[in-house]
Amino acid sequence: MAMKINSADSRTRSSVSIFIVVGLCCFFYLLGAWQRSGFGKGDSIALEMTKSGADCDILPNLNFETHHGGESGVIDDSELKVKVFKPCHPRYTDYTPCQDQRRAMTFPRENMIYRERHCPPENEKLHCLIPAPKGYVTPFPWPKSRDYVPYANAPYKSLTVEKAIQNWIQYEGNVFRFPGGGTQFPQGADAYIDQLASVLPIENGTIRTALDTGCGVASLGAYLWKRKVIAMSFAPRDSHEAQVQFALERGVPAVIGVLGTIKMPYPSRAFDMAHCSRCLIPWGANDGMYMTEVDRVLRPGGYWVLSGPPINWKNNYKAWQRPKEELQEEQRKIEEIAKLLCWEKKYEKGEIAIWQKSRNSDSCHVMQDNSQATFCKPADADDVWYKKMEGCITPYPDTKGGELKAFPDRLYAVPPRIASGSVPGVSVETYLEDNKKWKKHVNAYKNQIKIIDSGRYRNIMDMNAGLGGFAAALESPKLWVMNVVPTIAEKNTLGVVYERGLIGIYHDWCEAFSTYPRTYDLIHANGVFSLYKDKCNFEDILLEMDRILRPEGAVIFRDDVDVLIKVKKIVGGMRWDTKMVDHEDGPLVPEKILVAVKQYWVAGENNSTSSQ
Repeated sequence: MAMKINSADSRTRSSVSIFIVVGLCCFFYLLGAWQRSGFGKGDSIALEMTKSGADCDILPNLNFETHHGGESGVIDDSELKVKVFKPCHPRYTDYTPCQDQRRAMTFPRENMIYRERHCPPENEKLHCLIPAPKGYVTPFPWPKSRDYVPYANAPYKSLTVEKAIQNWIQYEGNVFRFPGGGTQFPQGADAYIDQLASVLPIENGTIRTALDTGCGVASLGAYLWKRKVIAMSFAPRDSHEAQVQFALERGVPAVIGVLGTIKMPYPSRAFDMAHCSRCLIPWGANDGMYMTEVDRVLRPGGYWVLSGPPINWKNNYKAWQRPKEELQEEQRKIEEIAKLLCWEKKYEKGEIAIWQKSRNSDSCHVMQDNSQATFCKPADADDVWYKKMEGCITPYPDTKGGELKAFPDRLYAVPPRIASGSVPGVSVETYLEDNKKWKKHVNAYKNQIKIIDSGRYRNIMDMNAGLGGFAAALESPKLWVMNVVPTIAEKNTLGVVYERGLIGIYHDWCEAFSTYPRTYDLIHANGVFSLYKDKCNFEDILLEMDRILRPEGAVIFRDDVDVLIKVKKIVGGMRWDTKMVDHEDGPLVPEKILVAVKQYWVAGENNSTSSQ
């Protein structure tokens, strides 16, 4: 080497520069080989291809860690040892740490408390790799995945019996078939949506984001997709085994969740439409607390659709096998609360009723003042993480930010929250610059990961979404992005994400995410580990990423080089293949990219198991 190396930083830049010469092309050669290996069957062809790649055998001889001595420049041999994580026992194949069934049963059943998030204490966390079930295969590409799920991926037949007459799901050979039916739409979701679209502005982009409460296997969300409506669907992990897992296997956005005592993990004014199709939520109970929570997350002018009991109870009480007096009182309460919230009923036919929330507070003042309604503090509207639901009404926002545009125009239009200065530290100029930055980053990803928007990756997660620039730059009918805004993020930007016509959720990465294992194809982690440095254990976050990532799924880390070296060391014991590459602006930029592919392996197949 021509220059004399005097510092750890110099060694870092030099070693990373060597990586960029061959590392980028070789890693993506490896990535492509994995993805060609039989749609998730994990054969040995990919391994042989990567071993025999022309220039790639240079890379294994480079020990990146040994070229980076940290601040002291002294290397401790003990720090070079990689901790190898063993597989968990096969009984943990579908483990959901914060919605564990056994732990749930120790909590009160009142108001569904036992179905809420209850995460394990530190001494009960698993420190092993969640295995895929035997026979696991990569899901079918969209749109075939909407209708078919491999049986081996979620081998649970109970819904095929329990919901047989409702056309939810059928078992056919080695696959489940989803005919598109539901409890309230046994003839199919398309026909049901056609009925809704006769009243709601679904086709023109006015309704873009929808919330489906108690979603079942998310057939409503699956069929709204072709109408350019993206639904955030949720259901509890309960006796309807694996309903959210089925939704995600189908390629439909969904999380494990329940309306209980805690606020939903979404910002105020997030959804253009909220929907309940026989979702079994007692809307009139607790002084209308659940309806006021829906009102919080519903945009001014948004719609609430209630399908099933108690709507049109006079004609249906016998079929529902419920006393008509009980149903009458239930509907009376719902109507009363809707009036208090200034929702106007727009439609009632058959078992469907639709209300529209007022566009502003002007028409509500007199009625709400006379009723002595209680209003929440405006500052609390987006403060939701583990916060108790309240019976108060969320006040309307200042409208100086302007009207929300229809989709797709709203994807890059300046969001009202930013235009009105409601997000401290984010100006219109900041927003526009952020969009440019992420278009550049995503173009760099696409140039290297040729299959990133090919349909191979359907379910994508951005662990630190910021203003949603990554998801906006990737926007495609072939994929969707779960935009996560960490609860410890400096700026609360999730409302902006929704105003762009994208979806997301609040989450603290010191805890497990509300999903089943193997539900995401690609995870993007921008600055996540710098954010959580000294907050919680990197190992726990990485094991959680491994849990929710499919076999042969990919991860893109973007962070400071010192942080990524620590991450790379940990994942070295997790059955991931990794390569570090330079920032697209060159080796002198301290931010680097670490790309990883999770290897294919299943429970009990050439691997020992651990009951840790």
